[in-house]
Amino acid sequence: MADNRQCEFFLLRYVPDAVKNEFVNIGVVLLESSNGEARGSYADVRFTGDWRRVRCLDPNVDLEVLQGIEEELRTQLIEGTDREGVRRRLEESLSNTIQLSATKACLTESPAEEMERLSKMYLERSRAIGKKEESGRQAILKAMRHEFEKAGVWQLMTKRIPVAKYTQPGDPLKIDCGYRPNGVIKLLQAVPLEIDTDAAKVLAYSFPTIRSGIQTKERADAELTAIVEPHLDRADASIDFALGILEQSKIRIASSNDLARIAEAARTELRA
Repeated sequence: MADNRQCEFFLLRYVPDAVKNEFVNIGVVLLESSNGEARGSYADVRFTGDWRRVRCLDPNVDLEVLQGIEEELRTQLIEGTDREGVRRRLEESLSNTIQLSATKACLTESPAEEMERLSKMYLERSRAIGKKEESGRQAILKAMRHEFEKAGVWQLMTKRIPVAKYTQPGDPLKIDCGYRPNGVIKLLQAVPLEIDTDAAKVLAYSFPTIRSGIQTKERADAELTAIVEPHLDRADASIDFALGILEQSKIRIASSNDLARIAEAARTELRA
């Protein structure tokens, strides 16, 4: 059995707004630690290959700049001899929009394989998580459709509303459904917080721009309701954070248990 090799890694995070301090992991740096006499030989950086989360967080992001940083950092790591000073050099050379996480140690027989594992863990959504997230959204969406159909208004609502016409071309976000009573566009989005609290961050960041675009182009105000799972535990820090940023962005929060009431209100407003 091969000997374990001592390594350390840290993440590169894209932080477009220092005040909000919302971030997306975009890269991993993995370094083999020194063993007392010789410097570690392995050093590499890996950036994400899926920039959708970054675009959702910052529709105006310059992806060419971020992608160029990866090769620049790799060159610095390969050519550099002072591994212990790599964090300092990166912190000095990177802009404020890219921040470094705390350094963590790890043991591995193969640094290259460890880099693959870390990339999948921090930069990609695993298939299992993706299926669970889709399942969570589908459960909420199914409940939404059922209650609105029961109230006789589902066919009167607009579905899969692209927000790009209110934000900017290329914005991938779509709102699940909405309708317009009395000069107010009411939007509803399924947000499975038990599976992925990042969905709340994307929605919270996007809504002020969406609302402003609707006010300009539709001459109407906008309300957005996030439909979440019932009985969420706010003692869970991640759940509390997600609910908090939704509230800060003036997004209403309702659970799937509230859908019958929401559907009945829609029926009254649309006089169906």
